[in-house]
Amino acid sequence: MSKIKVGILGTGNIGTDLMCKIQRSDILECSIFAGRDSESRGIKKAEGLGIKTSFNSIRAIEDNPAICDIVFDATSAKAHKEHAIILKKLGKFVVDLTPSRIGKMCIPVINIDDALNHNNVNMVTCGGQASVPIAKAIMEVHPETQYIEVVASISSKSAGSGTRANIDEYTQTTKDAIEFFSGVPKAKAIIILNPAEPPILMNNTIYAKIDNPDLVKVKEKILQVESQIRKYVPGYKIAFGPVCENGRLTVMIEVIGAGDYLPKYSGNLDIITCAAIQVAEEYAKRKIKHDYE
Repeated sequence: MSKIKVGILGTGNIGTDLMCKIQRSDILECSIFAGRDSESRGIKKAEGLGIKTSFNSIRAIEDNPAICDIVFDATSAKAHKEHAIILKKLGKFVVDLTPSRIGKMCIPVINIDDALNHNNVNMVTCGGQASVPIAKAIMEVHPETQYIEVVASISSKSAGSGTRANIDEYTQTTKDAIEFFSGVPKAKAIIILNPAEPPILMNNTIYAKIDNPDLVKVKEKILQVESQIRKYVPGYKIAFGPVCENGRLTVMIEVIGAGDYLPKYSGNLDIITCAAIQVAEEYAKRKIKHDYE
């Protein structure tokens, strides 16, 4: 099977982890790895793998549009506002890993088919990928729920400059995604960068305000969701719950990274790169099928 060429913008942790995952793909091939930092460890790793690199970021694709069909944007929400305009003109399918909210929000387990009808797909946030499906599951059992809160706790070491620069966008986009996909009237998202040593694993705690929840049905539903997500994020699991105390239902999610480029405690990065690869591979399959028909 021929492979679909992809470009990656952003040579930090997320971009480099994407590159490593693409190396294992049967259908994707990284044809350009572009950023701005000539001292980036990611650039050096790409060069060691024989992948074409550039320090001209988006210009590398502008100057040679045929170099790729799919573009992963792993830069920042601010940068993607500029990139989205350029990539749309070039006719590229874009998988945006920043919390820019420019493209169609996508949680693969929920709406991958619909998202693929759009030329710019936004992967929400790592916390959104982990918690939105569980929030939706809770709402399907208890649609009367009025409030859901998500507290994401990640190792400080797994939060690079891009993550830290996008904290405000992260919390707003995660909140918006919870409300949009689950239908809950009000949501809140909080992120904690934990400096503990040894580094903690990523965990998201979901709180839902529900009087007398049906814990058996909620557990059955969230375990179904866990099984579906594990097909593309193997390290995803329900670590605790559901339990209920004083009208507050609690579920905790843990994500262990695959260890492709980053340590396994960086599950917060692994879940969003896994989700992004899932979207790109499904798009590539459809493109190949269309091209052969």
